[in-house]
Amino acid sequence: MNIKNLIEKLPLLLIFLLSVFAILPFFANGFFSFHDDVQIARIYEMAKSLSAGMFPVRVVQDLGYGYGYPIFNFYSVLPYYFGGFLAGFGLNIIIAAKTVFIFGILLSLVSMYFLAKAFFGKIPAVVAALVYLYFPYHAVNIYVRGDLAELFAYAFFPLVFLSLFKTHTSGGTLRESRFYVLLGALSTTAVILSHNLSAFMLFIFIAAFIFASVAIGKNKKELILSYLLMLFSSFLLSSFYAIPTILEMKYTNVLSQVGGGSHYADHFICIGQLWDSLWGFGGSAPGCIDGMSFKLGKLNIILMFIAAALFIFTFNKNRKHKTIVSAAFVFLCFSIFMTTNYSVLIWNLPFMDFLQFPWRFLNFAGLFISFLVGFLIFIVGQKSVRGVLIISVIIITITLFLNVRLFVPKEHLNVLSSSYTNQEYLNWTASKISDEYLPKYFKKPGSAKDIRKEPVDIVRGNGEIEVKKHAPGSISSSISLKNDSFVRLNIAYFPAWRVFLDGKSVGYRIGNDGLYLNVSSGRHTLDARFIETGIERISNLMTLIGVFLLLAVIIGKLDFLYGKKAS
Repeated sequence: MNIKNLIEKLPLLLIFLLSVFAILPFFANGFFSFHDDVQIARIYEMAKSLSAGMFPVRVVQDLGYGYGYPIFNFYSVLPYYFGGFLAGFGLNIIIAAKTVFIFGILLSLVSMYFLAKAFFGKIPAVVAALVYLYFPYHAVNIYVRGDLAELFAYAFFPLVFLSLFKTHTSGGTLRESRFYVLLGALSTTAVILSHNLSAFMLFIFIAAFIFASVAIGKNKKELILSYLLMLFSSFLLSSFYAIPTILEMKYTNVLSQVGGGSHYADHFICIGQLWDSLWGFGGSAPGCIDGMSFKLGKLNIILMFIAAALFIFTFNKNRKHKTIVSAAFVFLCFSIFMTTNYSVLIWNLPFMDFLQFPWRFLNFAGLFISFLVGFLIFIVGQKSVRGVLIISVIIITITLFLNVRLFVPKEHLNVLSSSYTNQEYLNWTASKISDEYLPKYFKKPGSAKDIRKEPVDIVRGNGEIEVKKHAPGSISSSISLKNDSFVRLNIAYFPAWRVFLDGKSVGYRIGNDGLYLNVSSGRHTLDARFIETGIERISNLMTLIGVFLLLAVIIGKLDFLYGKKAS
């Protein structure tokens, strides 16, 4: 590498060097606990289903008290695919989980760097990226909540807005914005696959930006075409997951997570908590005293107001950035507003209660604060190169001083991989934490000793059962019955399950603790297979169409969209 290339890459090298404090705890032995203490179990189950040849993965075998459930039909899939493939290639399950977390953390750093760099240059991008990485709520997601899904969504947000902002500033012509249309489609898809609730919130901002962009843009038709292609491609690419999530939710108890202790009215942030709130590893509670912190950071708030003042004073001098910076300020104000009870009228709108916690909007507050800090550095840099270096060093130093101490877990656990992959942990400990993907009226075991050990048993009658195969999405058994019997498959019902007796598909009765069927005396083979529903197969096909559409755009075969042949 020559000197010129080294200098070009120096900003990226610098932010990676300074990011070490955010990921350092992951290099210790063992693991640590947080609210969502099932991440390793989910990665393990994903790897197990992938190893069984299931793709896309929809059902897991061991969670749901051993009855299994289609968690990856409804919950975040992208980070678990990543972890599942790592584990499938032989990586220790704890190391695989740590790798996924580290990747998500560093991706947020890089994505914000490229967003800020595209508009403000390298030095502002370095500062913005580090502010984004060390944003207090980012530490909450990593080390307090352990929310791998939101962590990944947070990492892709900057790329979505880079695509939107660049599509607007390019004038909307697909020829000029094609790269950003593709990037927007992929990054929006990544958010959907990472965390569907974050995607729900993201589409509020996307819709608002597109509406404003088309309203003030000159090439309205081209802008509309670019945005529609971006969103339609994203819809197709994510269809294999997004469509079953919506249409097949009724077969699970997911809706039990809406309301109750998770009702939004109990989780608004008080204004004072945004300025400062005590750091803790507890949970969110009604009122202004919570077990976890929701602070924006005092320095971030001060920088936010300075950036606002500079924007007002330089409004007519920075026409190039006027639209996107204005959007960032409006979106920041909206994000903060949505965390407080002043926004209750909006939260009363249909479907908003699915979001559960208003403080989820802090992810977007961190995004727009960081972007505006980049704008602040850019404005200072127009006046003085020396001044911008001094201010950048000061902001980075104070950011690290104040926030590095937040990026630590409550405690390190000296555990082995087997602690998270043994049968009792999967069937009981992890299953209790997250059992909403079981059917609504499913009868849950009262204790670990009540969990059924075998996938098939005889409820009434006499005979013997030999289980030949028990894998994710598949049970094969040989049964020998002395008389007509009532047999139970210890499977949580989902319409994708098909039962075969002596190779022929047969009906079964859906119970609140398994699937039941009458079997005549004699020798039989009894199999159960998870075969994708019609909705799932159509959704897979739509994703394949999206992939082909994406490839067509990449290789430039959609020339008719450009208005003339690509050169």
